Amino acid sequence: MPLGEDTADMEDYVTLSKLLQEFASISSIEKAWIAKSENGSASHAMFCIGQPNFLANKKRTLFLSSHILKTTEHSVKFQWPPFPVEMIGVSKVVPSPSASKLLIVRNKENDSLVWLEIWGQSQLEKEIQIPQSVHGPLYTDGWFEGISWNQEETLIAYVAEEPAPPKPVFTDAGYKKDGSYDKDGTSWKGQGDWEEDWGETYSKKKRPTLFVLDINSGEVRSVEGIPKSLSAGQVVWAPSASIGHLKCLVFVGWSTEYGSLKTSRKLGIKYCYNRPCALYLVQSPFQEIIPDKLPCKTDEKEDFGSAFHLTRGISSAMFPRFSPDGKVLVFLSSKSAVDSGAHSATDSLHKIDWPADGKPNTSPTIYDVPVVACPEDNCFPGIYVANIPDSPWLSDGCTMVLSSVWRCTQVILAVNVKSCTLSRITPSDSTYSWNFLALDGDNILALSSSPIDPPQVKYGFHIPQEQELTWNWLDVPSPLEGPSNKIRSLLSSHGFSILKIPVNDNSDKLSEGAKKPIESIFVSCINSRLEDSCKEGLNDGASNPLILILHGGPHSVSVSGYSKSLAFLSSLGYNLLIVNYRGSLGFGEEALQSLPGKIGCQDVNDVLAALDYVLERGLADRSKVAILGGSHGGFLTTHLIGQAPDRFAAVAVRNPVCNLALMVGITDIPDWCYFESYGMQGKKLFSEAASLEHLELFFSKSPIAHISKVKTPVLFILGAQDLRVPVSNGLQYARALKEQGVEVKIIMFPDDVHGIERPQSDFESFLNIGVWFKKYLK
Repeated sequence: MPLGEDTADMEDYVTLSKLLQEFASISSIEKAWIAKSENGSASHAMFCIGQPNFLANKKRTLFLSSHILKTTEHSVKFQWPPFPVEMIGVSKVVPSPSASKLLIVRNKENDSLVWLEIWGQSQLEKEIQIPQSVHGPLYTDGWFEGISWNQEETLIAYVAEEPAPPKPVFTDAGYKKDGSYDKDGTSWKGQGDWEEDWGETYSKKKRPTLFVLDINSGEVRSVEGIPKSLSAGQVVWAPSASIGHLKCLVFVGWSTEYGSLKTSRKLGIKYCYNRPCALYLVQSPFQEIIPDKLPCKTDEKEDFGSAFHLTRGISSAMFPRFSPDGKVLVFLSSKSAVDSGAHSATDSLHKIDWPADGKPNTSPTIYDVPVVACPEDNCFPGIYVANIPDSPWLSDGCTMVLSSVWRCTQVILAVNVKSCTLSRITPSDSTYSWNFLALDGDNILALSSSPIDPPQVKYGFHIPQEQELTWNWLDVPSPLEGPSNKIRSLLSSHGFSILKIPVNDNSDKLSEGAKKPIESIFVSCINSRLEDSCKEGLNDGASNPLILILHGGPHSVSVSGYSKSLAFLSSLGYNLLIVNYRGSLGFGEEALQSLPGKIGCQDVNDVLAALDYVLERGLADRSKVAILGGSHGGFLTTHLIGQAPDRFAAVAVRNPVCNLALMVGITDIPDWCYFESYGMQGKKLFSEAASLEHLELFFSKSPIAHISKVKTPVLFILGAQDLRVPVSNGLQYARALKEQGVEVKIIMFPDDVHGIERPQSDFESFLNIGVWFKKYLK
């Protein structure tokens, strides 16, 4: 029996672990590609499927192919094989532009060799082993990651870790000048100079660099002309009719020198869109380098060598995509985040007209789909995307398709980059969340889900109309096994609704966007009359315990999509209130920017307003309210049990921010502490050596300032390798609670980072959360 557990807890462990296993083991579609057949009568789709492998504590990656047949004008049939294929040891799969070849990347765990495989339609065509002396592992993280085939399918550009500088070698006689290392035990390697990395989840990643593989020869060359002060990523090939027939690359460069923050260190970049970045043009290494073929670089010649800066005058440019005809370069910008200091904010979409000779203007005109400050009710709130798909273009060559947050939901948008206009192409009356997968010509493959409905594959038939883009959505029978009958039965009795909740502080000092209602997703264990209950205050759910779900960030969002973990909690008989407080993404820039400088106050009041809203309508038992929050959600959770100590029966926190004064000196994002505490003034005040005045303010803004009033039992879920909110933050708060006699339990995962996402850790953490809430919400 685990330490401190009684018999009742042990029975709950047995029962709940069986149910959680049923939820957690379900596989899910993560990505898809579609290619047309040669005769055009059918399409071929390939799906990447993820499934947890609990024994190995890794994610299992499966691939499943399908033929897509258009049986009639507006019907489709997917022909599935009987079994998927597991891709063991595969880090990334990238189809070629014609879909006739596959690149398979194998990053070895021991950092010895990188293996690149080129597959044809029936066999392995090429296998290249790349030693560490050439480069380290490829970046396949979705951020620095960039793997791009050229149109001729002869070259592949990608991002990999630059070889580490040689370490000093010592013998019994002292330093060895030639640096040779003998494995016979007569010498040893020292550590050499320490170098900054890119923080959370990048503890071993320091210098992402561009490389190009010549497929025919198997030779790999690094791209020259990129200065050491830039970390490169997200590389794509420029159109083949490039400068003087030279082959050129466009990439994103992040500088390690943040002038506005007066620091030369690498600040954490994971989840941080506020890091300045720009697009650059550089020549491919498999040709004679001709400097005068690039535009003149004027004052930037010395700084950037042969790399040409494409996006002067804008502080953020990423995810470059060329239109099919090569006449337009489109990119996403997080300039609102960079300019304000918020780690994430409303995005804007931009384009540069790419000249026919491929030689870009030294001062290009940049057109944009701008940031939305204060959206009208039920209208477009702005662009909020994680990335731009690799192949987003409809057949007109000027309309791209992407997923974006729209208040509490995720929708699919069509953006015409020629007119800089957009439209929502998923059903306007849907409260489900939609995720774009791939294009089949002008038809769309997508996933749709809700908090109580696992993802459903959807196929959208394009219906040509003169005035607007329209799609007719069909359900596609999935080959995945999906939830068990038991889970389907549990979820079928649930319902959900999106609630609009008025804010309590409506002062004249607030912007118009900050005065608008917040939204929360209410999940009820009782499906009957849920909509009426939310509107009229019926008492169907009054006897059910309630769990508040609080997202981190704070500039993040909880959308109305399916979550295995939250579906598990709701299946235990809990109503869920998933709160998007002001500062969340998806509601316009004014609402988002209203929170910095007011953390621990405005966000706390928004959560309490949401709680009061459902309690006043009889949707939960006010004596049985719990909270679950991670990161900034944990910050809110520990604030709430200090500021409203009599309202909560139990809480659980995952890597919570509890003491900003302690966090600021050891986190990978100290600028976050300044910005969220001081607002936009925090950019000017930021310092690696916080003053006493700053530390006092950080402490006053922190949950630990209210710890003397806390009496609610707290479960801490901590990752020991967390660089974002180091484990000392949660431990200090937990030990202080124990000191004053509050019930505390700590689960520590020694090898996990901030997200605590490894299969075994995720399973054990939510099992303990379920048992903890059952203990205190009986």
